[in-house]
Amino acid sequence: MVDFAMSKLGRNVQAISIEVQKGATLQNYTVKPSVKKVSEGDQLIVCHKMTYAYAVFYCHTFGKSRAYVVPLQGADGTSAKAVAVCHVDTSEWNPQNFALQVLKVKPGTIPVCHFLPQGHISWVPN
Repeated sequence: MVDFAMSKLGRNVQAISIEVQKGATLQNYTVKPSVKKVSEGDQLIVCHKMTYAYAVFYCHTFGKSRAYVVPLQGADGTSAKAVAVCHVDTSEWNPQNFALQVLKVKPGTIPVCHFLPQGHISWVPN
């Protein structure tokens, strides 16, 4: 995984993923100030955790995208930091893509942003 990230982004890379305070439970979270952009353009690799008996990740690059570290506060005061990815150019996406359907938009009209699930890892230039 590290070798793939360095082959695409250079040797000076940083891994980012969700950070959750120990003991946090499933709850509603509010976005706090200080959202930090950590990547823009094609300088992002995301590794998705796959369901296997051992650690397997599917890693890929993006076209135009942005990545952010987003501070969150839970309803009970718990702190967390999430990774959000915005797909800037969706013009080549299938119109039946789930995100486009939920947002009721056509490909290429707006950026599509989402949080990465826990256990997934993003790589950005350091």
